[in-house]
Amino acid sequence: MSQFNLWVGCCSHVHTDIRRGRSSLAEAISHSEHGGDLGGPPFEWDIMLHLGDLMGEQGTPQDRHGQEVVRQFAAAELHPRECFYNLLGNHDASGPDEPTQWWFRKWIDPLGRNATISGVHHQRRPYPVEGTWERYIITVGNMLILMMSDRNDGGPPAGRRERGGYPAGKVTRATFEWWQQIVEANPDKIIITCHHHMLRDTTVASGHWEGVEGRYHGRFEDGAPEGASYLYFVGDEPDSDAFSDYLREHPNAIDLWLGGHTHAQPDDTYGGKSHVERKWGVTFINVAAMTKYHVMSKAVPLTRLFTFDSGSDAVTVRCYLHTDDYALQGWYAKARRDVPLRTALRMAD
Repeated sequence: MSQFNLWVGCCSHVHTDIRRGRSSLAEAISHSEHGGDLGGPPFEWDIMLHLGDLMGEQGTPQDRHGQEVVRQFAAAELHPRECFYNLLGNHDASGPDEPTQWWFRKWIDPLGRNATISGVHHQRRPYPVEGTWERYIITVGNMLILMMSDRNDGGPPAGRRERGGYPAGKVTRATFEWWQQIVEANPDKIIITCHHHMLRDTTVASGHWEGVEGRYHGRFEDGAPEGASYLYFVGDEPDSDAFSDYLREHPNAIDLWLGGHTHAQPDDTYGGKSHVERKWGVTFINVAAMTKYHVMSKAVPLTRLFTFDSGSDAVTVRCYLHTDDYALQGWYAKARRDVPLRTALRMAD
């Protein structure tokens, strides 16, 4: 294989859009495989990362919500379910008195432990996963994709109540230590870190209070509203700089940080930051949202395609618009970026 195409989306908020007659996840999959009904072309991709917030309602997810998500993943005709890799967003979280992240583990099931329900068969993954439902690695040649789920569970301030997304992000301390260990053990690898949230002050509206002040996120007083738009908790430490401090002290430690969470229009620069920014030798990319109706004033349905050429130390990032609300459906040329990598991709590793 001389080229690897990584398709990335986030915030499909399936249950918000389905109430308005739009299958946000299924439509994007169909557009990728067959093209859109408004002229957007199909495109090639090898695996797709969905970076959280499949759930759309403000209440905690239930079995009926999982059934709809599984139905929409089944819209894929050219790619099996195992080509889709998921992590958990703040809206996907279980309630404080429920088994920890039971819905994600049952219905989304990144390790394929409940194949008869989720449709994910671990042995059929094109690129196997190694780890746990909360944190795992996808290995593609000499590239490591680190998938870290949000842990917005267990009740405020770090977790949600029965109602409300509680948007401030969280990972456990064990996840941070896992990430650091992998980064330090693989200085010669391309490393892509994925979480539902961006780090503070990296991309559009990711600053202190910017999520609330910019009306990208709701204000929940007992849920750290000042950090509504970024990864706020590491363990029980609020407004933690654990990841930022590490990257500041170890520039060029990773290649990309991919997230979403903050729905923003393609050219939005709230807080003086765009969707794609470079800091500490790392390129941070907010892939934004697939929903059209969840936070309607901000959401423009889009995904991004990352094209890696074997032997090249750069990746081309393109933005695909799934409706014509902002611009013509299809590739939005203005958002194209060529991003440097620390080393060239080698698919044979």
